[in-house]
Amino acid sequence: MKRRKLGSSGLELSVLGMGCWQYGGGSYWGNQDQQDVDQVVHQALDMGINYFDTAEVYNDGESERSLGLALKGRRHEAIIGSKISTANILPEQLRKHCEDSLQRLQTDYIDVYMLHWPVNPLAVKHFTSDPELIANPPQVAEVFEGLQRLKQEGKIRHIGVSNHGVKQLGEVLQTGASVAVNELAYSLLSRAIEEELLPYCKNQGVGVIGYMPLQQGLLSGKYHALDELKPILARTRHFHHSRGLGSRHGEEGAEPEITQALDQIRLLADELNLTMGVLSLAWAISNEGITSTIVGSRNADQLMGNAHAAQIELSADVLRRLNEITQPVLRKLGNNPDYYENRHNSRSY
Repeated sequence: MKRRKLGSSGLELSVLGMGCWQYGGGSYWGNQDQQDVDQVVHQALDMGINYFDTAEVYNDGESERSLGLALKGRRHEAIIGSKISTANILPEQLRKHCEDSLQRLQTDYIDVYMLHWPVNPLAVKHFTSDPELIANPPQVAEVFEGLQRLKQEGKIRHIGVSNHGVKQLGEVLQTGASVAVNELAYSLLSRAIEEELLPYCKNQGVGVIGYMPLQQGLLSGKYHALDELKPILARTRHFHHSRGLGSRHGEEGAEPEITQALDQIRLLADELNLTMGVLSLAWAISNEGITSTIVGSRNADQLMGNAHAAQIELSADVLRRLNEITQPVLRKLGNNPDYYENRHNSRSY
């Protein structure tokens, strides 16, 4: 399993990381057996996967708890990334929530502790109904002072952010905090970060972890029509706003462009004797600007398929063809990396 340096942090992450959102089970992904989690985590470690990505909001903390159980006895082999909700960053809350995550993970330190979304009213509103906090979120400097104190105390090794745009990441860096990573959506159908955000992170020495490389299953090959998607998985700007359960963006989507792209990706995968999911994941991993690409594996079979993608070297011609196939989707959706909100009223900018 290849590894890449995470910005200027000194950490080296496996190019394929483990997304742990489904761990612990919950309403979004359904039940998840702990025995399967244990098996997947141990097998991942055995094959050289060392990055495990979770968050306090994933299944109300049960993802962290499940990961902690699975890593028992092998914690020293893993790099754990967890995230704190933007609703829990007031000074008196920040420490408690970090300590709660440590307890659930059964560890003394978190390797990379990330602010899940930027500090702004729209991002806060998504995680709380507290009108005072929504109207008056803390200052960015105040939040990162708190994170730096946790780092000085050894509770976290590195500070990170997630879903931050160029301007927002710049504001964080101006606080003097050393930022190890910006975790961002990146897939064949979600390429918004390529033009501006990815180069900016590189220039600032900030690593990038890519999430949602299979577009929540759309690029896995198991769907043959958009109508087969569960409405809760169709909330992003990729889809017409009427399709997704809880959709907030109000946009028209890029459904014709996506349908055409999926057909062409499937044909190319068949030509290469690969599954559509393996091809899509291999494309994401091939971008050396992405330190680690995280994907969920619910069982050992899924893990083996995902690991296969990390071993594939796609030719320059195949990469070019995939980029051309999905360029119409990129043009339609634009360069805003927040796919859940309207691009003109976004949490990320």
